[in-house]
Amino acid sequence: MPRYTVHVRGEWLAVPCQGAQLTVGWLGREAVRRYMKNKPDNGGFASVDDVCFLVRRCKGLGLLDNEDLLEVALENNEFVEVVIEGDAMSPDFIPSQPEGVYLYSKYREPEKYIDLDGDSLTTEDLVSLGKGHYKIKLTPVAEQKVQRSREVINKIIEEKTVVYGITTGFGKFARTVIPVNKLQELQVNLVRSHSSGVGKPFSPERCRMLLALRINVLAKGYSGISLETLKQVIEIFNASCLPYVPEKGTVGASGDLAPLSHLALGLIGEGKMWSPKSGWAEAKYVLQAHGLKPVVLKPKEGLALINGTQMITSLGCEAVERASAIARQADIVAALTLEVLKGTTKAFDTDIHAVRPHRGQIEVAFRFRSLLDSDHHPSEIAESHRFCDRVQDAYTLRCCPQVHGVVNDTIAFVKGIITTELNSATDNPMVFASRGETISGGNFHGEYPAKALDYLAIGIHELAAISERRIERLCNPSLSELPAFLVAEGGLNSGFMIAHCTAAALVSESKALCHPSSVDSLSTSAATEDHVSMGGWAARKALRVIEHAEHVLAIELLAACQGIEFLRPLKTTTPLEKVYDLVRSVVRPWIKDRFMAPDIEAAHRLLLEQKVWDVASPYIEKYRMEHIPESRPQSPTAFSLLSLHQKSSKLPETEEL
Repeated sequence: MPRYTVHVRGEWLAVPCQGAQLTVGWLGREAVRRYMKNKPDNGGFASVDDVCFLVRRCKGLGLLDNEDLLEVALENNEFVEVVIEGDAMSPDFIPSQPEGVYLYSKYREPEKYIDLDGDSLTTEDLVSLGKGHYKIKLTPVAEQKVQRSREVINKIIEEKTVVYGITTGFGKFARTVIPVNKLQELQVNLVRSHSSGVGKPFSPERCRMLLALRINVLAKGYSGISLETLKQVIEIFNASCLPYVPEKGTVGASGDLAPLSHLALGLIGEGKMWSPKSGWAEAKYVLQAHGLKPVVLKPKEGLALINGTQMITSLGCEAVERASAIARQADIVAALTLEVLKGTTKAFDTDIHAVRPHRGQIEVAFRFRSLLDSDHHPSEIAESHRFCDRVQDAYTLRCCPQVHGVVNDTIAFVKGIITTELNSATDNPMVFASRGETISGGNFHGEYPAKALDYLAIGIHELAAISERRIERLCNPSLSELPAFLVAEGGLNSGFMIAHCTAAALVSESKALCHPSSVDSLSTSAATEDHVSMGGWAARKALRVIEHAEHVLAIELLAACQGIEFLRPLKTTTPLEKVYDLVRSVVRPWIKDRFMAPDIEAAHRLLLEQKVWDVASPYIEKYRMEHIPESRPQSPTAFSLLSLHQKSSKLPETEEL
């Protein structure tokens, strides 16, 4: 028998449907009838016939025609919303897809698995898990470790030993001993009371990362969770049932308690949950629709689910990966700008950087040479000013290796911290099966990732700051020798005038965001937790600074390509022509003023999806192979840090470099 889960004014109703000829309108009326039946005042209506309503899917918010047959319009077990005329929206209704609809609509259940053992997760792995590319399973070794640690907890309960968080209260209540028959209630109360976050919910991608990382930490075998419960959590992850987790509320010690509690709340069937099948709905209904049961917490398991730095660290993984992507593409964008402004490549000479051998600086200078070397890639633009009287360029062009270089080194440093944190046990108390005991400590303190992510924000900001100055040089005719604001018929057309203002606004906002959050601390929990990291804000603002840098560089990319238009028919180097062609595949030249925001977003999407890197990197790597002695870093470790997970791609066999 088909069944639908219907949302009416804050109430979720399961409506079974008999008969093949039932319509969407029937479902709406039946849901309203059941809603009225549950209300002492009939919900304020005299009868169902007095109610005017619309019916829409929860997933995607698509409106349904009341005359359509249910079997045609809806899938079995689908989630729908009845919107009653006069109601703007049900008070607690959360739009099914508040951001990134294009991502959710493309979701396909993955077939591949990542084996988690608690020791070998990478930042790339976690981001892939967040995107829904893999399911999770435990290694046999991890299962054994989890079982052994649970045996320690069971022994504590049997012997009625007084242990923090297992047989006592939490924080200031650590000396309050809880009766054995209340231990399960203690864990549920912990999750409910600590679910106190505010703000918009994490996107499905970020919630997947958060849940996957918590599973990885539990797999280490120091948390005391039972194998049965952990496998239940993994089943929920694999079904892409993702709890409602507000982004604000953690101080980063004792771990990320509020967001992880919201995560656990969904797992026990309370609060709201999202899945590709249901959109947002009550957690118990979403789990039921996927054939899953809510987790029933055993002693210590509530604490095991909520204690740790997983919000800071999972967002930190996304930050590191996006920072790596935009940093290497910034070199390509800047090289294109240098060509348009008829700059010199002398500042990228190998010998200059060999005498100041910072790893990032050497790598960035190499990338500029690989894109601009006139012996390797002849450039008609470069040839046109070969004999000009200009001796050197402005710092924003000449000093790219020094400025972009330290950003690369910053990312490498932060990636090391975050990778360590990914595979660290951050619970309290820790369960040591080899010793048969639990020990209270402070691994939940988020100072390490908080400090690292504050540093990352400061580093990445410089990419935007120097890019904005290059945009100014492109738009200013006294500096560029190009038409003002890169448009013909200036005055009638404003061209890139306000696009540059947008870049300036983003850079200014990022300056404020670069103030370290981890220099602040407020005592919490009645002075028990009297020093905290504020790492959650460090992670969120680092991501915002990275997003700003992406948008500023997108504007520079558009401006540089527009500058090329005024230098035609001259061509730049082959790799940079490929970048130009890529941009022109999504954004046409700026002949007269038009709506610019879509163009900026299209260029941003190219950077976010790393397509600029994809078209240029084969030329960079081919140049590297031909110039190995000059580009080889000082050690294999140096190379791995400099080449932060560079994506490999092949040139077309017919391509002539």
